[in-house]
Amino acid sequence: MAKLTKNQKLALAKYDKDATYTLADAARIVKDITTSKFDASVDIDVRLGVDPRKANQMVRGIVTLPHGTGKTISVLVLCTPEKEEEAKAAGADYVGLDEYIQKIKEGWTDVDVIITMPSIMPKVGALGRILGPRGLMPNPKTGTVTMDVGKAVQEVKAGKIDFKVDKFGIIHAGIGRVSFEQDQLIDNAKELLATIVKLKPSSAKGTYVKSVFMSSTMSPGVRIDEKSVK
Repeated sequence: MAKLTKNQKLALAKYDKDATYTLADAARIVKDITTSKFDASVDIDVRLGVDPRKANQMVRGIVTLPHGTGKTISVLVLCTPEKEEEAKAAGADYVGLDEYIQKIKEGWTDVDVIITMPSIMPKVGALGRILGPRGLMPNPKTGTVTMDVGKAVQEVKAGKIDFKVDKFGIIHAGIGRVSFEQDQLIDNAKELLATIVKLKPSSAKGTYVKSVFMSSTMSPGVRIDEKSVK
């Protein structure tokens, strides 16, 4: 087992890693035990009682965090010429079509979100091997394939995120930064968790939310009492 660093020892001395805490206490503890010199991301990890291998138990959704993510989101809009001004006015960082498709084919993926139009998807679909593994493939279910590209850009910039259960049955999502106020982290976490609960598949049996942890980029995880988030 790796030796704990001085900061890790100090962090673990400030709370009981085997205990469960309310959402409010977890937010306070994570802010307190994070010692990184940069503004670390605060994340929520939710283990669900689902079998992701079954299509009817796949949990995937979108949520707009009340206080945003604290991260500057870089957005590429792949659209036809008549939609370019709409995308630019909404705040898209990159707007175009064929030139960006070519750049992506050559390996460029320096964006966080790609938004496109239904008519463009045949061209974008050819980029699946590049965009898929990076989580950049536009999807109608997440609102990134739409005719209303301006609204989609605004929502992403305002803090809209998408999440999906992984093959281990866990949802990982960023809900802000350590610099956020405690109440802001609580609000964002509540919004995410409420959305996950609403998405419970009817085919999922037994306990749905098995565990919830909050952590920052450089901190240990703090377990949240599942009952406090239902």
